[in-house]
Amino acid sequence: MHIEVQQLRKTFGSFVASNDVSFSIEKGKLIGLLGPSGGGKTTILRMLAGLEQPDSGEIRFNGQVINHLPPQERHIGFVFQNYALFRHMNVYDNIAFGLTVKKWKKSDVDRRVRELLELTGLAGLEKRYPNQLSGGQRQRVAFARALAPEPELLLLDEPFAAIDAKVRKELRAWLKETIRRVGITTVFVTHDQEEAMEVADEIMIIQGGRLEQKGAPLAIYSEPDTPFVANFVGESRVLDNPGVLKGFADYEDYGKAIVRPEFIEAGRRSELSQPLAADEGRIVDTLFCGSRWQLEVQLGGHRLTIYRPLEKAVLNTGDDIWVMIHRLYVYEGPSPAIVENALKAEHAVLGL
Repeated sequence: MHIEVQQLRKTFGSFVASNDVSFSIEKGKLIGLLGPSGGGKTTILRMLAGLEQPDSGEIRFNGQVINHLPPQERHIGFVFQNYALFRHMNVYDNIAFGLTVKKWKKSDVDRRVRELLELTGLAGLEKRYPNQLSGGQRQRVAFARALAPEPELLLLDEPFAAIDAKVRKELRAWLKETIRRVGITTVFVTHDQEEAMEVADEIMIIQGGRLEQKGAPLAIYSEPDTPFVANFVGESRVLDNPGVLKGFADYEDYGKAIVRPEFIEAGRRSELSQPLAADEGRIVDTLFCGSRWQLEVQLGGHRLTIYRPLEKAVLNTGDDIWVMIHRLYVYEGPSPAIVENALKAEHAVLGL
């Protein structure tokens, strides 16, 4: 299903949940709506589903305006955050519910439910009730029930929010693979950046009721269109007065810049590739993260997060540390621009 949204607006009293949002979604794409809580993601999803009516704007499915159509006539499947399974029905009957309402033949219902039990890895569990299932299994039942009527569009509201971290990661891979096998256009809401980056074909960053940026995960991460996206995506820190950092004197007139941990090389002076392009700081806190150390470093008036591999010598709170920032996002007009450490390039040419 090809989707076009034009100038979609929705308010709740004085709160603007969707502020003239426009976008299009190609058939078969898996789209993640990513953004902070209260940004308008779920409102957009519910308007696509017909559960909320926009104040203005148009929603088109395959070229047809569907604003006036009720949810049951939009050919969609919807998986709610709490799954909304019927507790008094077993797995089989939960999946079959929508088909029974649509008065499918009993033989067709049975065929479709059996197909979905296999597809979702639930075969053998069809007689169990929701309270006899794990969180991951309940999520799969909800997914199967939404797919049962063969919808053209699947909508998922925070599909993994109620599942523990380990199972959540397994289900991400499962969901992506399953949706690709089915070939259905899918939109899911999440506030989890890792989840969006890992699962989605394209991401839409929603904030304050506005669409900040839409694109492939790599483009969203490495080429942010707005200061908000640069700051929101990744483990970013906002720096005041970037011109005081070595290698960035040309940017002393820029009020703010953004740095991410992967932009930083840090350690003892002898460990750095180009120490002449580094500033001296002090470690103010350390945190063991299993596969690496997380260091909080005070660098002049700036506080930075730095990751250090376990293979390197342990550094402790209070130790001095040398920090070379390879690049920054600086605010240049409405869009952030990536700038490189000038001293690093200069010293590389001189062989220092």
